[in-house]
Amino acid sequence: MSSQTQGLKLTVAAVPENLAVVRQGIAGFAEAVGFDENAISNLMTIITEACMNAVVHAYPDGERGPIEVTAVPRAEDLEVTVRDRGGGFQPRPADPQEDSLRIGLPLIAALSDGFEITGGPGHGTEVKMRVNYESSGNGDGPAGVREAPQTVGTRMWIAPGELARTVLSRVISALATRADFSIDRLSDTVLIGDAVSAHDAAYFRGGTVGLEILDGDGRLDVRIGPLVAGGSERIIEGLELPGGASLRKLATDLEVSHERDDGEQEYLRVVIER
Repeated sequence: MSSQTQGLKLTVAAVPENLAVVRQGIAGFAEAVGFDENAISNLMTIITEACMNAVVHAYPDGERGPIEVTAVPRAEDLEVTVRDRGGGFQPRPADPQEDSLRIGLPLIAALSDGFEITGGPGHGTEVKMRVNYESSGNGDGPAGVREAPQTVGTRMWIAPGELARTVLSRVISALATRADFSIDRLSDTVLIGDAVSAHDAAYFRGGTVGLEILDGDGRLDVRIGPLVAGGSERIIEGLELPGGASLRKLATDLEVSHERDDGEQEYLRVVIER
């Protein structure tokens, strides 16, 4: 498999309610690359502990800095990195009143096959963990990893196809549940996510699906891109179903926009309300 089919990157704000989003994204990715149920459970546990350190310690009260989580399947293991951009790692004795697993680094050491911590004051903290698994892949990780100095919603980069479908369905389900969607409306959001991830990599600049999802007040606001010219219309056309039915009716709003950064960038915005 190429590197474009193998990497996942999630960026969320460092707040406790986003831990479930990260856990579901990583669980879906691990399932797609062949981890069994027990290994997925262990992986979710160590991810929770690493992310909780960032939530509790990385940023001053009131600052919504990012947590960046990447997963890269390699020949012998899955390498997962949790990074913040805050004040650096701050190990300290467990506080029984603190919202944390309270067993910290020994837990990560026990459940992973290797880990390392880098960073310091003013440089943020990076926790890199490796979990062995059987795989024939030899990918080099996600393409187009980019910086995220400030995060409000959930950002995700992954190659399109079955891998994206599995991960995106879990992430969208977690966010739709948090936005208090009904079961039927949650299913609608997953169907739209499936339609987006099913499109060929050629529709996306760099061959990687990029999404930014804002949730709250009973709605999801999904920004897809950057896309190649005409990519938005092709995705919208893909929402049409045989017999005259259309998934576009499940969305509250669809909007195509063009922005200039290093050249013109096309984005598709999908709003879904409960």
